Amino acid sequence: MTFDPLSRESLSDQVFGRLRDAVVAGRYAAGEALPSERELASAFGVNRHAIREALRRLQQLGLVRVSQGGATRVQDWRATAGLDLAMALTEAGDVLPVDTLARDVLEMRACIGADAARLCAERATPQARVAIAEAVEAYARAVPDLGAMGAADLALWRRIVEGSGNIAYLLAFNSLTAGSLAVGHVPPHRRTAELLDVGAHRRLSELIAAGDAAGAESAARALLSAAVVAREVNR
Repeated sequence: MTFDPLSRESLSDQVFGRLRDAVVAGRYAAGEALPSERELASAFGVNRHAIREALRRLQQLGLVRVSQGGATRVQDWRATAGLDLAMALTEAGDVLPVDTLARDVLEMRACIGADAARLCAERATPQARVAIAEAVEAYARAVPDLGAMGAADLALWRRIVEGSGNIAYLLAFNSLTAGSLAVGHVPPHRRTAELLDVGAHRRLSELIAAGDAAGAESAARALLSAAVVAREVNR
């Protein structure tokens, strides 16, 4: 068991990152016990406090669990981890061993956004519908500044997701708009068609205002799927 030497900064972060990558990459099989705290401390050249903190964070991500007797066993991350693992990896400049991760996140975004638009058309209060219409106009005023349009677009979608009344969608939205997988961090060329389609955004707002759930769902899916198509074309 060998690991590259660590720098003296953020030791627990570095231990966490190395162990996280080792688990996700399959260096430790699901069900296998990690080395003891003492062995890990020796291998990394750090104190046991740094090891405990790193293991705690691994457990929070669903990568390991502490078994009876104190052993820390690896879990199958595909069955136990959540979206926060993808965020943690991309924020660190790493990637999951899934070539389609960026596409998969964009597809999930399109699905959540489409259903949130449907629910918003059904459930939104009159005040929420007005706020969505105002958010669309704020987005339109940002043309042609893609950076400003991106920020205004996120504000619009937050209004739509809030209007859906679905707290799980709202929490997923928060995850999808934070970190390196955030919608705002998708390369501009993959979102240009979506961001510059002011007419589609206005139609979506009008469908929500009219309470047309099916129309809003269809319009939102078409709008958000543009980034998925652009990603495949530019691969």
